[in-house]
Amino acid sequence: MFSVLKNSRATQKLSTTAKCRLLSTLSEDLSGPKRYGGKFTVTLIPGDGVGPEVSTSVKRVFESAKVPVVFEQFNVSGEADSTDVDMQKAMTSLKRNHVGLKGILYTPVSSKGHSSFNVLLRKELDMYASVSIAKNIEGITSRHSNVDLVIIRENTEGEYSGLEHNTIPGVVESLKIITQKKTERIARYAFDYALRNNRKRVTCIHKANIMKLSDGLFLRVCRQVYNEYKHLGIEFNDMIVDNTAMQLVSKPQQFDVMVMPNLYGTIVSNIAAGLINGVGTMPGASFGRNHAIFEPGARHVGLDIGGSNTANPTAMLMTSVMLLKHLELRDYANTIETAVTRTIGQRDYLTRDLGGNCTTSDFTNKVINNLV
Repeated sequence: MFSVLKNSRATQKLSTTAKCRLLSTLSEDLSGPKRYGGKFTVTLIPGDGVGPEVSTSVKRVFESAKVPVVFEQFNVSGEADSTDVDMQKAMTSLKRNHVGLKGILYTPVSSKGHSSFNVLLRKELDMYASVSIAKNIEGITSRHSNVDLVIIRENTEGEYSGLEHNTIPGVVESLKIITQKKTERIARYAFDYALRNNRKRVTCIHKANIMKLSDGLFLRVCRQVYNEYKHLGIEFNDMIVDNTAMQLVSKPQQFDVMVMPNLYGTIVSNIAAGLINGVGTMPGASFGRNHAIFEPGARHVGLDIGGSNTANPTAMLMTSVMLLKHLELRDYANTIETAVTRTIGQRDYLTRDLGGNCTTSDFTNKVINNLV
């Protein structure tokens, strides 16, 4: 069997996974995460809204667990311009450290051309793969049980290319960019992720029945890439995005790994968050060739409750667990993950979104008490 597989492109990819970190960057890459004196240096951008509170939760838990990570913190706001000094310092830090932990940044709804720092990060660092994980947590009563799906979206093009202009007064053109090269890259990422994580199926989400050229290209390339992986036991299917929304809320268990263009991924991630009781429990990250930024999987800022000490820090804590696994600090990751799930399972210290009435600080204290 090995002789059949060894020359395939997919198998060549598989042979490198022994060197790979959890999701993307190579552990042997000299430009990978930086470690000094036995500790990793990680860029921390708390973000807006509830970001500072849930980031503080992570820092307290890391300190109590004696995690060998040092944070370089930059209090950047999404309302700042791309020329902001702190924003430029944060970008420099990410380029130097190659790994970051980030809360959600608020992007104003404005016609003045304010660019999103999130989009700037993805383009500047070529963070092409966004990964969000929607999975039931034991102890939380959700609308659906046995939900365990991964949403992978192309991060650098699609509707989020930022190519908009006024042609004449009252008429705006917004360009959607889909390229074969970047579609092939995200498709391979999705199939490789499935293989590395013992997933069975990859589903391509699209609207090729209407957007026949752009989404048609995305679907066609995904099918072509699948041909290189199907002999390895991975299943593949595709689904139109509007049908996907209906299928998610009716039978989410049918999905495993989902790959899609940018805008669809944002929508699907938020639907998936609702399936597992909200954005406060959904971790995520964005990956490039040499950089990784870990951030909650559903992009909700929480401006309305920022500073009230009521936010659920689970998503940020579980995101930090992904960060630690990426850095190959698995013992620390498992300890924190167990403490979070034990805290939720005990049901005595749940935040409001989970049906309880404890504060962010109370929840964090309980997690620290549950560290083993």
